[in-house]
Amino acid sequence: MDVRVTSDPRAFEQAVFPFLQQDPVLHTIIMSNVHERANGTARAEDEPSYFVSVHDPDVVGVAMRTPGRGVYLGALSEELAVPIADAYTDVLPDLVGVAGDHLAARAFARRWCERRGGSATEGRGTRLHQLVEFNQVAAEAGGPRPMRPDEVELVAGWGQDGFAEELTSGHREWAEQHLEHGTLWIWEIDGEPVSMAGHHLALFGVCRVGPVYTPPERRRHGYAGALTAHVTARILADGNQACLYTDLGNPTSNKIYAAIGYRPVRDFVDYDFT
Repeated sequence: MDVRVTSDPRAFEQAVFPFLQQDPVLHTIIMSNVHERANGTARAEDEPSYFVSVHDPDVVGVAMRTPGRGVYLGALSEELAVPIADAYTDVLPDLVGVAGDHLAARAFARRWCERRGGSATEGRGTRLHQLVEFNQVAAEAGGPRPMRPDEVELVAGWGQDGFAEELTSGHREWAEQHLEHGTLWIWEIDGEPVSMAGHHLALFGVCRVGPVYTPPERRRHGYAGALTAHVTARILADGNQACLYTDLGNPTSNKIYAAIGYRPVRDFVDYDFT
């Protein structure tokens, strides 16, 4: 078994995408992050990413670590977690955590702590869903429209409020990128924005929904569900598959997406290192 580490996203993409393309929904996060860095559309970063692939002799597993984040294992098999953890301890002095399949993430966390010290605490659980059969859902009032140029600050603020863990900096640039790509929609009532939902650019026929956010004072009126259904319908109309992630600690969102037609694919877990 051969474990390889690189900071070259283009070389990594060429080496591992034939393996990942076998299930582009299951591997959507790694594929989209690598592809954005390979083609230069990712936001500027101050330090390199580290990508790991395991070959036996073909690719059998991958992982990534992008600046400021933990290692992401995705659907990695448990038996590959230790050699990948060893590869990362050789190139990284410290790490905030790891996320991925529960068994693989736990094995990685144990190995990292064995070699680097400290402890690992199980944190947030997430669930990947794929649309199986689309159902339209409605809100109490209002309707969808694309994000406008004068809403960059609003969207950046909503992103900062709703996704503090995922979006630690560059909120305005993140919002401007959604505007440029036409990938964010607003639910509006009498001219007032009350919710937003976006999606990533399609990659190998898969489009991942997110972000989805409604300010606390505007919740429980069906805006996010109706807007997610609208975004999903557009994804399907373009001939792509739709998927999304939910927080297992938020049963309300899981129920809403199930009503649209999303069904569970795989659960993942985060471990935080101290």
